[in-house]
Amino acid sequence: MDATLNHAAVHRDPALRRRIFMVVAALVILWPTMVISEFKPWILFDEQSLNATGRFLADFLVPAHDAEFLQMLVRETWNTVAIATAGLTLALLGAIPATLIINEQLSISALGTGRMRPLAVFVRQTVRWLMVVLRSVPELVWALLLVRIIGLGPTAGVLAIALTYCGMLGKVYAEILESSDAHASDTLLANGSGRLAALLYGALPEAASELMSYTVYRWECAIRGSVVMGFVGAGGLGQRMDESLKAMNGAEVSAMLLVFIALVALADQFSKVLRRRLG
Repeated sequence: MDATLNHAAVHRDPALRRRIFMVVAALVILWPTMVISEFKPWILFDEQSLNATGRFLADFLVPAHDAEFLQMLVRETWNTVAIATAGLTLALLGAIPATLIINEQLSISALGTGRMRPLAVFVRQTVRWLMVVLRSVPELVWALLLVRIIGLGPTAGVLAIALTYCGMLGKVYAEILESSDAHASDTLLANGSGRLAALLYGALPEAASELMSYTVYRWECAIRGSVVMGFVGAGGLGQRMDESLKAMNGAEVSAMLLVFIALVALADQFSKVLRRRLG
C-alpha cells in the first residue's frame, strides 16, 4: 500500500496546481471581456444565420465568371494597382528628401567634431517627429478623414497611402542607410561632396538591394491597403467587394479574392526578381 502511494506521489505532475491556477485566472479575465464585447458565438448556430451562411458558401465555391463581371473585375483591379502605385510614388517624393535630412550618417556638420550644429539637430528632430505623426495614423483612418473632406473615390485612397507610407519609408530608409558601411559616404563628404552626391554614390550602392526589397514590400502592402480602404469608399476593388458582401453574393466575392491573392503573389515574385538582379 505504501509503495503504491509513493509511486503515485512520484508520478504526480509538479506543475498541476500552477496550471489549474492559470486556467482559472484566464477564465476570470476572459469572461468579463467577452461580456463587455458582447461576444455571442451561439448566434453562429442560429437557423437563419446557418441558412444565410450556407447559401453564401455555396455561391463562394463557384467564382463569378460572366463577361460583364469580368470586365468590371479587370477595370477595378487595374484601379486598385493604380491607387497603390500612385500613393507609393507620392510617398517616395516625401520620404526621399526626409531620409536625406534625418540620416545622421550624411551629416556634414558632424564631420571632424562628431557633433551636429544646433540648427541641424532642430531640423532633423522636426522632420523625425513629422514622420512619426504620419506613420502613427493608419492609412484606413486617413482614408476615412479624406473621404469626408474630398468625397468618395480613389483620390482619398491615394493620399491616405501617401501620407502613411511617407512616414514609414522615411524612417526605414534612414535606418537602412545608417546601418550600412559609412566609409564611402564619409570619404565623399570629407572631400567636399554634397549630401545628395554622398547618398547616391556612397551610401546608396551599399544598401540598394535592401532598399528596393523594402520598397516593393511596401508596394505589396499598399495594394492590400487600397483594397481595405475601398470598404470606406476610397475606390478600387475593395469598394466593389463591399457591395458584393452586402448583397451576400459569394460568387463575386470569391472571384475578387482570387484576383487579390494573384496580385499579392505577383508582387512577391516581382520582389524576388528585383532582389536577384540587384544582388
